[in-house]
Amino acid sequence: MTNIPTPERVVLVTGGASGMGRATVNRFITAGACVVVFDRNAVDLGQFKRQDRVRAIQGDVSLEPDVREAFLETRRRFGLLDVLVNAAGIFVSGPIGDMTAADWDRQLAVNLKGQFLFAKYAVEQMKSRGGAIVNISSIDAFAGYPSCTAYDASKAAILAFTRSLAVECGPDGIRVNAICPGYTETPLLQSYFDLQPNPEQLKRDVIARHPLRRMGQPQDIAEAVFFLASDAASFITGTHLVVDGGILAVGP
Repeated sequence: MTNIPTPERVVLVTGGASGMGRATVNRFITAGACVVVFDRNAVDLGQFKRQDRVRAIQGDVSLEPDVREAFLETRRRFGLLDVLVNAAGIFVSGPIGDMTAADWDRQLAVNLKGQFLFAKYAVEQMKSRGGAIVNISSIDAFAGYPSCTAYDASKAAILAFTRSLAVECGPDGIRVNAICPGYTETPLLQSYFDLQPNPEQLKRDVIARHPLRRMGQPQDIAEAVFFLASDAASFITGTHLVVDGGILAVGP
C-alpha cells in the first residue's frame, strides 16, 4: 500500500462529525486524503458540506442497509476504500439492576456490531489491494468502572475482535489495530461527567490523577489513528495502542 494518506487515499470515518471522530477526519483532510464522514447527526454533518474532498453521509452504524449504502456511495464518489476508522460509539450507563435488555442491546449494537458491519464491507473492498482498519476501543477494556458494565464489555470485545480480524485479514495485506483512549475531552465524556453529583470536582480529580496533569484532547487520538493508518506502522497489526496520558500506569 502506498503512503497514507495521499490525494489518492480514501478514508471512511464513522462517528466522524464530533469528538475524536471529527478530529480524525480533520487530520486526514489536512493531509490531502479523500474522506467519507459517516454519522447519525445531520446537523453536525453540515460542517462538511462545502468541502470537495469530503462526503458526509447520515446513517446508523448498527443498521446494515445504512452501512451498505455508505460503501456504495464511497465507491461512487472516490473509488475503493483504503482506510476505515471505526470511531462511532455511545455510552449507556446505570447500575446493572436498572439496565434493561434493550439498553444492553443498543450499547453493543452501536459500539460492537457497528464495527463488525463496517469492517465486513471494508474488507470486501480492501482484499484486492490491502488497507488499514483502526478500531476505537477504550481504557475501559482494561479497568472496570461503576455503572459502566455494558460500555466496558463493548470496549473489551473490540480488542478481541481486532486481534481476530487481524489474523484473518493479514494474508490479504489488511492491517487491523485498535486505539484505547483514556479520558478525552469530548461530548461523550462530558455526558458521563454530567451524570455525577459534582461534575467539575470530578473533572479536577481526574486531571490530578494523570501523570501529565491533563486530560486528552481529540487531536491526541487523531494523531494516533493517523499513525496506525500510515506506512510508518506497516508491520503493526493485531494489537492496540493506549493513549491515556499515563492514567493506567498509576494503578489503584
